Amino acid sequence: MSEQRIDLPQGTLDLLILRTVALEPLHGWAISERLQQISSEVLRVQQGSLYPALHRLERRGWIKARWGTSDNNRRAKYYELTGAGKKQLKVEQDAWRKLTAAVAQVLETT
Repeated sequence: MSEQRIDLPQGTLDLLILRTVALEPLHGWAISERLQQISSEVLRVQQGSLYPALHRLERRGWIKARWGTSDNNRRAKYYELTGAGKKQLKVEQDAWRKLTAAVAQVLETT
């Protein structure tokens, strides 16, 4: 069976990144890998989507970056949640739960 690509709704990638870096500081490749792993390989975030989202979140002050050394001894930019990012994550999670509950209600209507 062929794999069908599922596009994320606008803003969803930001929420997923915020949630992922809330657990621990990670570099871009690790964020992508973690999302893929946690989602059982359903979410595959390409670099062309990931890095613009990381830069957007950094500009908004929701994440901050610092240079460090990765597990394979390479220089990498690590992203972590800021105080403002923690607040925004809560807002985004609440909105997501409300939206998905409403969509589920509509889909289950007979």
